[in-house]
Amino acid sequence: MERPVIRLTHCQKQIFCFSVPDECPSCGDQLTGSRLQEAPVSLPSPLTNAHKTSCCLLITPADHTHRDFGGTSDLHTGISNTAGVVYNYTSVGVCRSQAGWEQSVCVPLVRPDMFHLLAQWDQYLHRFSEGPLWDPAWHRFDEDNHNCFSFCLQFVNSVLAAEGRSAMSRETFTQSFILPRMRRVHKYTTLYQHVHRHQYYMEDGQEEDGQET
Repeated sequence: MERPVIRLTHCQKQIFCFSVPDECPSCGDQLTGSRLQEAPVSLPSPLTNAHKTSCCLLITPADHTHRDFGGTSDLHTGISNTAGVVYNYTSVGVCRSQAGWEQSVCVPLVRPDMFHLLAQWDQYLHRFSEGPLWDPAWHRFDEDNHNCFSFCLQFVNSVLAAEGRSAMSRETFTQSFILPRMRRVHKYTTLYQHVHRHQYYMEDGQEEDGQET
């Protein structure tokens, strides 16, 4: 998804495309200057370069050669430190990746005003990753019960405990933080693929009273 999707409005239609077409695909009018009801808007991609983030949960396809967020491939998760190094648990133990996570779903875990936690984040993450629970000599990686998501969730709960807060269950964390972002990625990916195949996607816009049709 290297090209940005843009949205423009004409004849009460919202049109999604990679570049403004010469003619409106709905009515055939020329799309120049004042013919557009509003300026085209570039839709932000839901994917982020994880190595430019800090203190985030990251989600990326496990197969880096086939970046599919559509539900047909396994996903891999990790936690970034304050320098954008992604700590992620695999069958060989904890990896500290400085590349390979350039197209990821990003879930911020620390507010910018939490200075005390930001100052200790790297120490927390390093100490946690060095624990015997993530050493293959002590515990074997298991795709269902002891995996990359287990590493991330247990780290988050260890930080919550250090801050005197209650732990989150896998279900709560998934429902509150993971699924909303994955739904957005799925919608954006579906839209992008449609525009790539058909040059544009069109849907009803807004009526004059401002209510969505």
